[in-house]
Amino acid sequence: MADYDRIRVLWPDHLGLARGKYLPIRYAERGSYHCLSLFALGYDRDMTPAPGTKMLEGLPDLRASFPMEEVRSGWEPRTGVVVADIEHQGEPVPMSARHALRRAVEDWRALGYEPKVGIELEAYILQRSDDGHRWVPWETPGGYVYGTGTAVDPIGLLDEIMREAEDAGLPVESINSEYDIPQFELTLHYDDALKAVDDAFLFKVMAREIAHRHGLLLTYLGKPLGDRGGSGLHVNLSLQDERGENVLNDPAAADGLSPLAHRCIAGMMHHHRGMAGLLAPTVNSYKRLRPGQMSGYWCNWGYDHRGTTVRISPERGEGLRLEHRMADGAANIYTATTAVLQAARLGLVGELDLQPAETQDCLENTDAVVHSPQTLRDALDVLEADVDLVDAVGRELVEHFVVIKRAEWDRFAAAVTDWELNEYLPFH
Repeated sequence: MADYDRIRVLWPDHLGLARGKYLPIRYAERGSYHCLSLFALGYDRDMTPAPGTKMLEGLPDLRASFPMEEVRSGWEPRTGVVVADIEHQGEPVPMSARHALRRAVEDWRALGYEPKVGIELEAYILQRSDDGHRWVPWETPGGYVYGTGTAVDPIGLLDEIMREAEDAGLPVESINSEYDIPQFELTLHYDDALKAVDDAFLFKVMAREIAHRHGLLLTYLGKPLGDRGGSGLHVNLSLQDERGENVLNDPAAADGLSPLAHRCIAGMMHHHRGMAGLLAPTVNSYKRLRPGQMSGYWCNWGYDHRGTTVRISPERGEGLRLEHRMADGAANIYTATTAVLQAARLGLVGELDLQPAETQDCLENTDAVVHSPQTLRDALDVLEADVDLVDAVGRELVEHFVVIKRAEWDRFAAAVTDWELNEYLPFH
């Protein structure tokens, strides 16, 4: 007998937000209905009639559905939780990032491989300022990198997150404090690509809500604090063949990497600039993507090198993986993973050649000459021009995404900021 009497149905929208409804369990099999035109929304709740939103065609419904066997225990009392698929008139919603990821998995399976994914999240924890008007860094005066216990977590918040994750079947692999204070790394165990991303999607929601219980804000934003490092969302990729063996691994190769692995990395390099708009999808993202920030700015790769965009793990054998480090936590995790999987696949099917590995420190010097776009506006232009990547990820999804994000850029460009007033007002 289920230990819940309602189900929280969630699914990822174009902004990476978890849309959904609570359903009494007796009605859950019907699925739930939501306005399709929410895909026209920006963060400001203003609407843009982007392709596919049907905003000017009556704002019809989409249906969110799920198999009942996929419902799991949640983190709220008597509440199960599930990630749904969304469809309109019996067809997948073309802007659905979860559908795009499912299609990327099928594209790899058509080549005879099963993609495995592991997600690493970085997040800051903020508290209210004394006047209650601002979010400021959480006070952890004994904090330090790779810290555990009360020195970095004085109220046991991360302990609570780990316990709740275990109860909800979300496979946390490790949690620790990061270099900057109060930043934390939260790593989930790898699995089949869709399951791993579903787990990470739910974990992100759960962790923020547990922080809210304590009056805190756990934020995955790429650069929430100007005086500290940014937060990434690292997508770790490996591939298994029909025997369950990791085909990125080649014990006979000098570096332990198979030719297939080299092609995958080459694809990520070839589409480095095009991927940025999807992996770094906010104005704020480009405050993090800077030289010397170990953030995926440079188009480079290396062996166990955190200054590169694609870091080759030091493990070989089954533990070998390709860690893509450009994305930040404001990205839709399904879209980001889709982009990484499809760029790697394009490297394989296109038989792309791989540039040499990075040999310099990437703090002051780098072998790379190509880097990510400088702004969201530029990244959207480059994304549109990367026709192969657009087709692989999903043309309708990307066309919709670009329209929404250009509207976001226009709002930013029109905004008067505190920096401008502080810089210029005293003199003019």
